[in-house]
Amino acid sequence: MTGRLEGKIAFISGIGGGQGRVAAETFSAEGGVVVGCDIHPDAAAVTEESVRAAGGTIFATSAVDLSDPLQARRWIEDGIAAAGGIDILYNNAGAVRFGSVAETSDDDWAFTLRNELDLLFYCTRAAWPHLLARGGGSVINIASGSGLQGNMAGGASAHAAAKGGVIALSRQFAAEGAEHHIRSNSISPGVIETPSTAALRAKVVGSRPPFVPLGRLGRPEDIVYCALYLASDEAGWVTGANFIVDGGVTAVRPASGR
Repeated sequence: MTGRLEGKIAFISGIGGGQGRVAAETFSAEGGVVVGCDIHPDAAAVTEESVRAAGGTIFATSAVDLSDPLQARRWIEDGIAAAGGIDILYNNAGAVRFGSVAETSDDDWAFTLRNELDLLFYCTRAAWPHLLARGGGSVINIASGSGLQGNMAGGASAHAAAKGGVIALSRQFAAEGAEHHIRSNSISPGVIETPSTAALRAKVVGSRPPFVPLGRLGRPEDIVYCALYLASDEAGWVTGANFIVDGGVTAVRPASGR
């Protein structure tokens, strides 16, 4: 590792597993101080132990429901008090209920938008004045390929709407933050192999493996390395962009019969 985040304080939501855990471990290994949170205490504790065992510094808060604006603000405020500031906000946390147009209830629609779009706004709004005071920073938002194209297998109406909103909101953050040196970008993953995406793979992908030009599903590391670049000073002239990390799915049409 090369110390690409040396001296930076990174707030990462949803550190309990999958991309969030890998992000906490990777950002710490690159010299960053991690301020993490998760709604699941036991899962957050595993990540916290892993980071510290590797010699990293982490301040972890568990049982935090970021879909509650008061809890989101408290996470940001308490984390800044503990770590001394904020340079990076990595909006990774989310929860979703899948269903087609006909299947999606009002509660499922509201739950998905609250946990995939609203919470991102709440965290960013809470962090914004601190990023201004810091003289800038990087906001990284996890969107999805579902925010870019529909899926014939169905089952992701609310998810698609929320992630499309994440991409648009990231661009608006970029517009409002540019003069203050606050960069904002989104990452749109394809299907990633983690325990939390099992429901997505079953509902949206179906029983047949998806067409992926690079020949495999994604891994958490594939997304986290992109986020690491966006968090670092190497991306100092990158804002308002959406990075598609999906093995080529959205770029290549499958051969006939697929």
